[in-house]
Amino acid sequence: MGFFDGYNISTSGMSAQRARINVVSANLANAQTTNTVGGGPYQKQNVVFQEMLVKEQERSGSTNNKFNNEELTLRGVGVKTVIESKGNPVMRYEPHHPEANEKGYVAYPDINPVVEMTDLIEAMRSYEANIAAFQTHKTMDNKTIEILKP
Repeated sequence: MGFFDGYNISTSGMSAQRARINVVSANLANAQTTNTVGGGPYQKQNVVFQEMLVKEQERSGSTNNKFNNEELTLRGVGVKTVIESKGNPVMRYEPHHPEANEKGYVAYPDINPVVEMTDLIEAMRSYEANIAAFQTHKTMDNKTIEILKP
């Protein structure tokens, strides 16, 4: 493990959780959106994470691979994609709503604010855990430097 690997892993985690917070916030903000540019109600979005691996040989800049086995090391986490939910809209009877169909029903996004708030809290806690890991790594590095001082 390199000197900066701990920092890189923590910052990649913070970046991924920030993206998740943004998506969950958009879901909450659009929980009542019945008409979008594409037509129909807003579709809930979810973030898909992926691990970011790097070949040890590439990380060290070495091209001398005696046994031709390439070790993969963790570099962090990243956002693979943001996907739209395939859930059906929730139909509510509101005959006086401007978006009501001929039967008086309005299509609302299938977004549960309680679930979204729980996801938001979880993402915030994960972000905070990455900050704590970053600060712990920094403290360890500072103590190491203090020990190595003449």
